[in-house]
Amino acid sequence: MNQIVFPSSQIEALNLIGGEWVKGSAEAIEVHSPYSGKVVGTTYCASSDQVDQAILKAKSASSAWGKTPLKERTQIMFKFREILLRDIDKISNIVALENGKLLAEAKAGIFKGIEVLEYAISLQNLDSGSKMEVSRGVQCEYRREPLGVVASITPFNFPAMVPMWTIPIALTLGNSYVWKPSEKTPLTATLIGEALIEAGLPAGVLTILNGTVDCVNGIIDHKDVSAVGFVGSSKIAKIVYARTTALGKRALCLGGAKNHIILLPDADPTMAGTGIADSFTGCAGQRCMAASVLLAVGDVEKQIESIVERAKSTSLGDKMGAIITKEQHDFLNSAIERAKQAGAKVLLDGRDAQKPSNYEGGYWLGPTILDGVTVDSEASKVELFGPIISIIRCENISKAIEIENANEYGNAASVFTSNGGLAEMVASQAKAGMVGINIGVPVPREPFSFGGINDSKFGYGDITGEHSLNFWSNVKKVTTKWQMQNDHNWMS
Repeated sequence: MNQIVFPSSQIEALNLIGGEWVKGSAEAIEVHSPYSGKVVGTTYCASSDQVDQAILKAKSASSAWGKTPLKERTQIMFKFREILLRDIDKISNIVALENGKLLAEAKAGIFKGIEVLEYAISLQNLDSGSKMEVSRGVQCEYRREPLGVVASITPFNFPAMVPMWTIPIALTLGNSYVWKPSEKTPLTATLIGEALIEAGLPAGVLTILNGTVDCVNGIIDHKDVSAVGFVGSSKIAKIVYARTTALGKRALCLGGAKNHIILLPDADPTMAGTGIADSFTGCAGQRCMAASVLLAVGDVEKQIESIVERAKSTSLGDKMGAIITKEQHDFLNSAIERAKQAGAKVLLDGRDAQKPSNYEGGYWLGPTILDGVTVDSEASKVELFGPIISIIRCENISKAIEIENANEYGNAASVFTSNGGLAEMVASQAKAGMVGINIGVPVPREPFSFGGINDSKFGYGDITGEHSLNFWSNVKKVTTKWQMQNDHNWMS
């Protein structure tokens, strides 16, 4: 049962500055629930003066926090985990309310965030540094040290999970963390902030600043911010990366995707039908790992029929959530019509799907399957970000891989097959950072890190796992000698 609880009164999204919740003195933005279209909250954006004040307080707090022993920082993360698990139903409801997800999807996103948190907690045992005698009387070691103040700009589609990719690791490594959540989904940030405060995080170590482009620019440009993480569209990721690195700062910016699934004739119809349908309909297709292009190789009619049947059974409001805004809903409707006019056959039209009777006024679109899509069309190339999959017919696997390789993005690719050799062929030749074999959403589990290539990522490394550690910290190398040795080499 997917029953969202609406608040009895509007929720206020305030700014967390120096440990205090403060109403922003810039513009106020209404928060609409995609389920009903109604206003459920207001976010009060921080002014430029408040941004500056907040980061100065974050810098002040970073000194003591960075000197706190790793095991003591980890204890706060343990308490944070306990609070998230205790309040997971409450947080899930807010995520669903402001984002449009199903409650189960909202909860799953929080669990994925907790998985990253558990990895961060394990750093006290995994990332202990290294020390060895490199020559007689000479020892070398490395020490991992925090950067100071770091920042992250996060998107609307996962209000809890995406911030939780970076918050636990950046904080556990000893940084002060400045967070700018999406103005479309700011309410979840308040609950996460409150959980960290309850866990004992010192004032100023976490800062939450609400706002739009001016707020983002103020954070990036501030002299005390050392590194910036970003997740969003590729267009904005490029801008954030360029602005940040031009100032000599670190930037890791994840962008959009146009994920391809290669479907081979020997694929199990049930596995393919379930995996592919769930990939493009989950979270209403509003995730960077959603399948959006199906490269159908040869005779795969049985598998496509299974996909259509599975997608048909995805009822709105119960098995699939809503679209984030009316503007995006209207864009998707028009994109379907443009694809139809361009010659695509609509095997399943989400515009005809039955809307939930208890959520009138919401932004609803059912699963949509477009067949016979051409390689150079909008449906093939543009990230639509909705529950729409485009089928391109391919004469062989080589052609399918060629089409996937020509994609400007490089987030994810998958193959459905019963042939291990062909699966390995796709895994080795696909130009994507994350590859699935008979998996429609190939999100790595921690400690395997998350990140794409090409126009899906700007910057070096990944945003989670082992490959994120060097982004959020410096590695200091110390060489020590205490006494002279009788024999000498070039080091001693």
